[in-house]
Amino acid sequence: MENSTAKSTTTFESVAIRFAGDSGDGMQLTGTQFTETTALAGNDLATFPDYPAEIRAPAGSLAGVSGFQIHFSSREVHTPGDEPDVLVAMNPAALRANIADLRHGGILIANTEQFGVKNLERAGYTSNPLEDGSLSNYRVFPVDITNITLRAIADVGLNQRAAVRTKNFFALGLVYWLFSRELTHTEQWIQGSMAAKDPLAAEANLKALRAGWNFGDTTEMFAQRYEVPKARITPGRYKNITGNEATALGFLAAAELSGLDLFLGSYPITPASDILHSLSKQKHLGVRTFQAEDEIAAIGATIGAAYAGGLALTTTSGPGIALKSEAMNLVMMLELPLVICDVQRGGPSTGLPTKTEQSDLLQVLFGRNGESPIPVIAASSPGDCFYTAIEAARIAVTHMTPVVMLTDGYLANGAEPWKIPNMAEMPRIPVKFHTDPATFKAYARDEFLARPWAIPGTPGLEHRVGGLEKANITGNVSYDPNNHDAMCRLRAEKVARIARTLPPCEVYGDAEGDVLVVGWGGTLGALRAGTERAREAGHRVGHLHLRHLNPLPDDLGDVLRRYRKVLVCELNLGQLWFLLRARYLVDAVSINKVQGKPFKEAEIARAIIEHAGSKA
Repeated sequence: MENSTAKSTTTFESVAIRFAGDSGDGMQLTGTQFTETTALAGNDLATFPDYPAEIRAPAGSLAGVSGFQIHFSSREVHTPGDEPDVLVAMNPAALRANIADLRHGGILIANTEQFGVKNLERAGYTSNPLEDGSLSNYRVFPVDITNITLRAIADVGLNQRAAVRTKNFFALGLVYWLFSRELTHTEQWIQGSMAAKDPLAAEANLKALRAGWNFGDTTEMFAQRYEVPKARITPGRYKNITGNEATALGFLAAAELSGLDLFLGSYPITPASDILHSLSKQKHLGVRTFQAEDEIAAIGATIGAAYAGGLALTTTSGPGIALKSEAMNLVMMLELPLVICDVQRGGPSTGLPTKTEQSDLLQVLFGRNGESPIPVIAASSPGDCFYTAIEAARIAVTHMTPVVMLTDGYLANGAEPWKIPNMAEMPRIPVKFHTDPATFKAYARDEFLARPWAIPGTPGLEHRVGGLEKANITGNVSYDPNNHDAMCRLRAEKVARIARTLPPCEVYGDAEGDVLVVGWGGTLGALRAGTERAREAGHRVGHLHLRHLNPLPDDLGDVLRRYRKVLVCELNLGQLWFLLRARYLVDAVSINKVQGKPFKEAEIARAIIEHAGSKA
């Protein structure tokens, strides 16, 4: 669409926008469409969808606020941004829940139709913030989004309820105009996916989208537009991808690279369910998905798939790990390859189902009876979930062991541009099934201490399985105390030997100096950005992000000792910090929070600079 009013355009290096409204206002769809359009425009980006935990929270309540933040830039983006530059608030509750995050001088677009007495009271306001001067630190643009939208689509013929639901597309069109975005991608999506399901709704949303764009173009309210130039991105084919989508694709790739059939046994749980949804659509690729009646049945079926020679996967979150723990112990005793993907969320118990956290580390390491060593690895970005899934599968089938793969709600729902890899260039995952009855011993071991993988029904390879202690080599049930001691040590050593296959620690920034920032999982972006800020301020700082958490890399102790201070940054109360202090006797400092929110770049930078400046 043409800019007929020729308003001035200001260029920025980066911008963060947050859309916020009721859970039924379509903020996630609005944010997703803006994200896809921004990716097509050539910007680097990161997103943070923020869902309410209540399924049917009262309309207009703080508990029902849904938000979506996108940070896009002409430079490399590490996080969804500390403070939004623009807040689109569809009602008073959305304003109240998010206004503290909007930067001073930032743009606030508020849907005035929703700022009536009842909605103000529901949000806890005693006066209208759009009128009482309390928003003087921001550039406020009150827009009657609902009523303008209704007038724009009056001739479509939708009922009142359906018509009101199109207001998110008006808001999207307005923000598209404000930031010099084309409507083409969203128009095509509406005319394709939406029109196939509901032609009238598609027509109304299309009109609302264009009405929003035209309102920005013609109103005197907005004196200028904004533009963020394209980023310099490595050439290639890219896809905008969430962590859950990348995890599903990663296990598909692992099946291809190993030549195994992929089996997923899962019980739906937030925020892991999208992995099940994604893989259930891949039957044509030989994927078998099983939605079980509970978490225990899900992993039980998955153990059966591992025993039968499949690439076995079960997905869950923290509460599901608690239920799966006995079966995880069983598969550890059986020494079969199986991946448990834990998409962490706020706990304990049901906790904060839609919020992010990193508090399952000690549970997956130690939350089982007896000596029960299981390898643990963690993804660090939405796109990295793909490669971490492949690594989890590699460790499982190479070392004949269950493996825990950790992601979190921030990674699962967040998105970034992901360069699609060439499968032909990726290393294969070798798999060898034992077939010779003359040489078969159920618990004989190779150089990795991995026992043979024998497919049930192979003549001459019959062997005993179960949770009772096994005799070394034969696998027969054994109550001999010396054998039990030896088997516990063998299973622990098998996991420890995985470290021999791991690459050296890779430190970003200074190889030695004042502070080493250590993290794992979805904190990567904030820690990297905080490290860069501290280095720009003149401090000698390194950042080490761990993928392998059990076993830890062999050279980790040497790396930790190169720095005067070690900061371990986690979205828990110090779980990795506890492990590093115990293992390496380093006087590390724990930087932590458990708010259901990711770290901010500024939080990490302040902590680094504070400790870098202290010589004590």
